[in-house]
Order: sequence, then C-alpha cells, then structure tokens
Amino acid sequence: MLAGAVALAGCDGMAPRNSVRPEPRPDQPRTAPAEPRNMPSEASATLATYYARVQADLLAQGLLRTDGGGPDTPYDAEMLIRNFEKLAFFDEYERGQGLRSARGTPGQLRRWTSPVRVTVEFGASVSQAQRATDRLVIDRYVARLARITGHPISTGANGNFHIMVLSEDDRAAALPRIQALVPNINPNSLDIIRTIPRSIHCLVIAFSDTRNDHVYRKAIAVVRAEHPDLLRRSCIHEEVAQGLGLANDSPLARPSIFNDDDEFALLTTHDEMLLKMLYDPRLKPGMTPDEARPIYSARARELAGGPS
Repeated sequence: MLAGAVALAGCDGMAPRNSVRPEPRPDQPRTAPAEPRNMPSEASATLATYYARVQADLLAQGLLRTDGGGPDTPYDAEMLIRNFEKLAFFDEYERGQGLRSARGTPGQLRRWTSPVRVTVEFGASVSQAQRATDRLVIDRYVARLARITGHPISTGANGNFHIMVLSEDDRAAALPRIQALVPNINPNSLDIIRTIPRSIHCLVIAFSDTRNDHVYRKAIAVVRAEHPDLLRRSCIHEEVAQGLGLANDSPLARPSIFNDDDEFALLTTHDEMLLKMLYDPRLKPGMTPDEARPIYSARARELAGGPS
C-alpha cells in the first residue's frame, strides 16, 4: 500500500588496407573508445535546455545556495519545533491520490525502522560520466545521512530505496521495472511517474509495511537526467531526505531544502537537526503530534542549545 509522500534530470565501416607494410612504431597509449550514445529525442533535448535556463536564472537571483545557511538565516528551538511538526506530520499531497494537494490535517509519524539500502539505477540514455558523478554524490550523501540520523543507511545492491535517474526517453522503459519493484503500486502513483509535468523536477514515493502503515519499507525516487549538475544534486538531496520521513514542504522552513522557494539547493544545518529529531529513538512510528511533541520539543532545545 502507498504510505508515503509524493514529493516533488550505426554501423561501423572498415578502412581500406594499405599494401605497404609500415615501419614499426613505438607503443602508443591506448585511448578509450568513444562511448556509443543515441541522440536524445527533441522532447529530452528541449527539457535539458529548459532546466539549464532554470538553474542559471535561480543562480542569478542568489538562489540554490550550497552554504547550508549562515548568519543571515538564524533559527532557534521554537522554529525547529514548528518546522518539524509541519514537515513530519503533514503531507504535501493526498496519499494515494496522485498530485491532489493534501487537506492540511496532521497525520501520524512515519519513518523507517529497518536498515535503508540505497540503490541507484540509470536509464539507458545516461552517460557513463554522469553516472560516475551521480554515484559519487549519492554515496557521500548517504554516508552523511547515516551519520546525522544514527540510522543504518548505506548504498549497495539489492536496495529498498531506489533512486532512478531517467531522461524523458528512459521513463517508459522504466515503468515495468518500477512495477516489478512494487507489484501493488497505486495506479495514481504510476501515472505520476509516467507523465511527470515539467514543473515537477523530481519526486519520491515511499511505501509502507503491509502490517504497519506508519513504517516505511520501500521507496522510489525519480530524478530527471536532463537536469544540470546542481539541480540534479539538489533533487537527490531533497528526495532522499523526504523519503526518510520528512514528507512535506513549508514556506516557513529556513534555511531548508523543504521549502519551495529554491533558496537552498542542498541539505542545511537546520535540516540536519530535523533529521536528528525524526530518528530520535524515543519517537515511534504511529505517534500523533500530541504524543510526540514533548519528545521532539526537548530534542530541538538540546540541538539548538536552548532551555530544556
């Protein structure tokens, strides 16, 4: 059952033979053969151009910051408490209803209890150079999340958290793979992946344990391969963090990637504290805000250095 947030990158010819035997030549370093690449479709090329322009425009406005926050973005324990409740107990979209906005009523705490194993898969159109870059970003980020949360989070094969880097030309071919990963996937969720609107840069869908609706057991994040490097890295940061249980966005969260204003591209110090709060062992999946508030409020004051 869907339990989590939908949150929103020829032939070869032969050269003619020479009838004269050439003189021996010194050994020359071998160059790697050129990587065979299919030309992207017009739709994919258009998206790549569009997202390059989006990134350039945001950077020109001083957005997509990578500094994690600073003196201009102070926050205190009370802000952490407010933001945590909004991000951890509310959904951005109605669960199981595609891109229908959530009703704005609080739910119960949801997160992983089992180890998270992150596997990255690439569409056929994604170059080897881009794959290497993305794998490095994901490996480092996953290690950082493990340190922050204290929860076992790692990368490797046979994962339960799948990051799929797909171009417009790859998505149709990826749908059978997604259905194989989640045989009972909600049709609305599959439709979102099939026809992602241009306004949605990336998304994550988390799935619950059949025995406990508040415990995540699997997640699929889709990142557009057409994104330039920073937007693609930003998508990885936000969608993996949201797939861990911070499913919502809030215009009040700052400095934060859980805010649709695009001020910050990468996980901030504020966001790290929210993840520490989410994976505090005193909190349990299924808790209501009222049940959990004394625990996460005390933790926020510990982290922010305020009175307990």
